[in-house]
Amino acid sequence: MFNKIEEYLDALKTEMIAADLALVQDAQADAREHLLLALSAAREANSGVSESDALAKIIEEYGTPEETASAYREIERRTSPSLKQAVKPQSLLGRFFGVYIDPRTWGSLLFMFITFVTGIIYFTWAVTGVSLSVSFLILIIGIPFAILFLLSVQGLALLEGRIVEALLGERMPRRPIFAQPGLKWLERLKALVTDKHTWISLIYMVLQMPLGVIYFSVNVTLIAFSLGVMFAPFAQLIWKLPMITVGMDRIFLPYPALVLLAIGGFLTLTLTLHLARAVGSLHGKYAKWMLVSE
Repeated sequence: MFNKIEEYLDALKTEMIAADLALVQDAQADAREHLLLALSAAREANSGVSESDALAKIIEEYGTPEETASAYREIERRTSPSLKQAVKPQSLLGRFFGVYIDPRTWGSLLFMFITFVTGIIYFTWAVTGVSLSVSFLILIIGIPFAILFLLSVQGLALLEGRIVEALLGERMPRRPIFAQPGLKWLERLKALVTDKHTWISLIYMVLQMPLGVIYFSVNVTLIAFSLGVMFAPFAQLIWKLPMITVGMDRIFLPYPALVLLAIGGFLTLTLTLHLARAVGSLHGKYAKWMLVSE
């Protein structure tokens, strides 16, 4: 018997203690939404019914915490997509050069290039929204504007989570955090302000701009350097351009040195891709730590 919705949610969280945190957040968001709406409908139909009696019937139809947790784990097992390596080589050389056929590598690279753009958007939106929200609080539109801004922060956090899951393979929340209906403007603002998830998401958005600049700069520099070194020998072989120019002296490298130079560029590019994949994996864990509320 559960007297309050929060008691059911706490029991559900306990049942899913070993599950992925993002899955737990989705399960709790769905359960909160269903129970709140069903409880509201039950009270409209019978205003004299107690919350505990109404919940007992609702939970009987919805499922106990044990049943709900089991259902979500089974659905996750069957339907959760993950960005996995297409081929898993066993040899050391296979693992080293297998980075080129690993989807996580290219997903991480794409994510870091996208972050250069999204980071600027997030930072601009966060700084502008906070500034205007504080400024407008003295006006009649202040509270509605602040509520809309804080809701947009949670929405952008959900969108960022979907990007992280799609490109980095880290399981992220797929449901928005359900807000209790029927709250007054001031109560809703208080709920958003006191929710630590809102502020942690805001901090994440602000930090994405410097991270995006770092990711973009490092990757472009390393990839350009690697490709330049790898293809430089072709400039001498095809267009007869010298590899080194000192004053009026033009130095052409022998063929063995050109081969070594091309190999060195290829190895540098391979190490760059390994670095990109590792950074992408770390960012996925960092995003989960920042953007998962539970």
